Amino acid sequence: MTDNEVERHYSQGDLYRGITDALAAAGVDLANLEPEELDPVEHFHGRGLAATADLAASLAPAPEHEILDIGSGIGGPARYFARTYGCRMVGIDLTAEFCDVARRLNAAVGLADKISIEWGSATDLPFADGRFDAAYSQNVSMNIADKTTLFGEAYRVLRPGGSFALSELALGDGGDVIYPAPWSSDGVHSHLLSEQQTVDALRGAGFDVVSIQDNSDAVRQFFEEQKEAVRRDGPPKLGNFILMGDNAKEKARNAARNQMEGRTRPIEILCRRGL
Repeated sequence: MTDNEVERHYSQGDLYRGITDALAAAGVDLANLEPEELDPVEHFHGRGLAATADLAASLAPAPEHEILDIGSGIGGPARYFARTYGCRMVGIDLTAEFCDVARRLNAAVGLADKISIEWGSATDLPFADGRFDAAYSQNVSMNIADKTTLFGEAYRVLRPGGSFALSELALGDGGDVIYPAPWSSDGVHSHLLSEQQTVDALRGAGFDVVSIQDNSDAVRQFFEEQKEAVRRDGPPKLGNFILMGDNAKEKARNAARNQMEGRTRPIEILCRRGL
């Protein structure tokens, strides 16, 4: 996708109201909103909050760290890092509406002083060399064809010895990916790589690869638990389906089918910039 196409795919026009209306319908007191009450809606990736928690733990944040979220969406992972570890967060996202919603939610839960949100491209980060102690990206690179520049920019803005965690969908061997999916309506501009291609691109950017984890079993269990919860309790009032816009149910079904049939594979790769 071009930058404009990416933004059009994710923009809805009144997402903040959609989120707050859903929160109110679920009985949340918007005047006294707690960060944890946003958890069901704000983690726009497989396994939701659990995936963010695992990724955060792999980076071992400390209160004195400044950490970059590349493709920060509506700010859920950044808020989790800030509230859990007390670190300073910077998020950048290409979708202006996501940035606006992130800032408003940061303020609503009292975390605006810990998190800065920038509008911009992951392939042209507006930050100085070596600024950040750590960085991460969750379910972002599938929209970016130029992985070399993406990973090169992540490497550039890290201090020597800094860590970069990539949590992403890789191509599986179960057949062609089914669309529409949360990141692409038709697949024309979907840019998934295999695990090995992803590793090669990270190493080509200069990173040392520390660990590689395939989360397929955990994500399949997550989807089964979601299906069981719907059968038992009915459709949820809150969920990241609110971020998917049109055809959200179809996108969610296809995302689950792609995972269950091995068409996509959720991987997590921890890297470091050399000293």
